[in-house]
Amino acid sequence: MLNNHLKERNPITWIPTTWFAMGLPFVALAAASSIMYKNLGISDSSIAFWTSLIMLPWTLKPLWGPFLEMFKTKKFFVYTTQVFTGVLFGLVGLSLKLDAFFAVSITLLAIIAISGSTHDTAADGVYLDELTPKLQAKYVGWQGAFYNIAKVVSGGVLVYTAGELEKQMGIASAWMVVMFLYGAIMITLGIYNKVMLPTGGEAKSVQSVKESMATLKDVIVTFFRKRNIWFSLCFIVFYRFAEGQAIKITPLFFKAARAEGGLGLSTSQIGVLYGVAGAVAFVLGSIAAGYFVSNKGLTKKTLMILCCFFNIPFLAYAFLAITLPENVYIIGSAVAIEYFGYGFGFVGLILFMMQNIAPGKYKMAHYAFGSGLMNLGFMIPSMVSGFVSDYLGYREFFIWVLIATLPAFIVTWLVPLAKPEVEPTSTEIQQEQNMVSQ
Repeated sequence: MLNNHLKERNPITWIPTTWFAMGLPFVALAAASSIMYKNLGISDSSIAFWTSLIMLPWTLKPLWGPFLEMFKTKKFFVYTTQVFTGVLFGLVGLSLKLDAFFAVSITLLAIIAISGSTHDTAADGVYLDELTPKLQAKYVGWQGAFYNIAKVVSGGVLVYTAGELEKQMGIASAWMVVMFLYGAIMITLGIYNKVMLPTGGEAKSVQSVKESMATLKDVIVTFFRKRNIWFSLCFIVFYRFAEGQAIKITPLFFKAARAEGGLGLSTSQIGVLYGVAGAVAFVLGSIAAGYFVSNKGLTKKTLMILCCFFNIPFLAYAFLAITLPENVYIIGSAVAIEYFGYGFGFVGLILFMMQNIAPGKYKMAHYAFGSGLMNLGFMIPSMVSGFVSDYLGYREFFIWVLIATLPAFIVTWLVPLAKPEVEPTSTEIQQEQNMVSQ
């Protein structure tokens, strides 16, 4: 039942700003920071390791979700973390002028990850508590749209801006300005959402730390008692094994000089590639996959097709690493191919978790727990990818990525599938995809 506050605030007044605030810092840490550190002279191995490690809070966020129920309202955690994240981005910008800029800035980015993952947990709670299932389905498209707009702004527009400013004021000053822009955007969103966001319920679901810990223990125990859970965990970890390595190194490969085996692209060019070709292809792939799985359902055959779409497009990056084309349209086409496959194939993982991980007593908690472990399976390969790339070189590294896709095909072929009680609709699949990508 909708509360009185929602009657005063149309969901369209707070969903776009909230989901934009989810996507902006996540992409800043996952992608934009890699390009920044590359330009500032940090090694690929250090970039890949540390910018992957700081993403750990998005894996662990299900563990502190119950504790957020004990204090204040979900709205409070949403707008305060937005403002706090904005302030931290400002401090990151200032740190770039220090001699120990890498250690200081990466620590600040790690704190941003804690703040951002807490924000996402609270925001999901507001959405689920304030909207009926019918309204959740109605506004899920707005979620996805503004989360992806944030990706374009963070990984495209702001990276392009950094590239243009680098030509005028130098690398450190350029990225300091861009970090200030990140901060200004987040603080503005926090001030706006303090006024517009509904409460998401009062702090009354959990009465004590003991009760919260007991609930968390039951969530974990029942999760690992699920049928075929170890097969399922192998699937969600190894499905993204190759992706975890390729995605972290690709922008570094784009930026590296041709003498080093890279493509020698400018920061501005990389911003355009991800902000235009990558973003459009990802959205189209996601839409196409929604129609595909809604018609076919989840079977061994459809899951293998989705796995192929997800992993085979890494051939495009191997092609770039072997041929080193200078034509930016060829490079952009490779990015579009990979991102279309990513958008299409990722639905296989979402649908699998909906039908094989989530069902049971704690549907949403188990889905969040599964998605957290999935993120861990992505994070660990990302952490070591820089060392592998440094050892092999870019050309051999992307050939290795193709070999690293084999575990995904093996686990997809072997994993048992549960028969769902009710087939999910394409809208439900799209909603879950938006939630896990955060």
